[in-house]
Amino acid sequence: MPSGLFALLDDVATIAKVAAASIDDIGAAASKAGVKAAGVVVDDTAVTPRYLTGFTPDRELPIIWRITKGSLRNKLVFIVPVLLLLSAVAQWAITPILMVGGAYLCFEGAEKVWHSWTAKDHSLEEDVALVADKNHEEAMVSGAIRTDFILSAEIMVIALNEVLDEAFAMRAATLVVVAVLITVAVYGVVGLIVKMDDIGLHMSKGRAAVGRAVGRGLVAFMPKLLAALAVIGTAAMLWVGGQIVLHGLDEYHIGGLGHGLHDFAHAVAGNLPAAGLWEWLINAGGAGIFGLLLGGIIVGVLHLLPGKKAAH
Repeated sequence: MPSGLFALLDDVATIAKVAAASIDDIGAAASKAGVKAAGVVVDDTAVTPRYLTGFTPDRELPIIWRITKGSLRNKLVFIVPVLLLLSAVAQWAITPILMVGGAYLCFEGAEKVWHSWTAKDHSLEEDVALVADKNHEEAMVSGAIRTDFILSAEIMVIALNEVLDEAFAMRAATLVVVAVLITVAVYGVVGLIVKMDDIGLHMSKGRAAVGRAVGRGLVAFMPKLLAALAVIGTAAMLWVGGQIVLHGLDEYHIGGLGHGLHDFAHAVAGNLPAAGLWEWLINAGGAGIFGLLLGGIIVGVLHLLPGKKAAH
């Protein structure tokens, strides 16, 4: 009996070791996949705060929570199951899907650049009327969740592409971990960003002179941060989208642009201090320029379609 008990305990210990190793493997795979999707995550974080513009402070966190739940539903109910099915029966479709998503990111980035050049400023009265509309919150939440669906799909496809060689269970566990962690990280940061000006305002009314100065600094700094995030997000879209399309073209041996850019970056940065950083910057800049050109072509084509210009 004791020997049987010890054997059972030994089996339990072995299972525990295997489980711990599996958790480590899932964590490592999720980390690797998450790093590859970082560019899209930055854009996701940068895009969301614009859906909260104009709301009273008491509605900001509830709206973020609604968007967070919608984002998790997007990933866990729709995106992950479809991607796992594709990975099991049609892995050949992953690269084309990645390229379509990359082209969409290029389009979104170029559209933002175009909009920044052509958009007209709204009057204060127009902004007040828009926010006062009782359907405004529903429209903003729905729009944010739709945008999240597209960005989340791209994030999860990038993550899946990094673990295609793993067993199905490992793929599934990795995608679930990436989905949850990235959602929590993105909307946690969004919540902090959105409430930072309120925190600064509260600190500016405190008793301590240092606290008041820090609070006033936060209130003054947050609009600049949001503006910088918008630029960073657009740049990230163009860079990531361009890189995805270039990589896909290389896989199909079309054009050789991606390999050519890599060789050019390596040749230029080879003798410079911090060569690795310069090589990355040249690759990212080249991919961003390619993404802007590709996205600009798509924007131009769409604006030539009947009714599109007026709708835009």
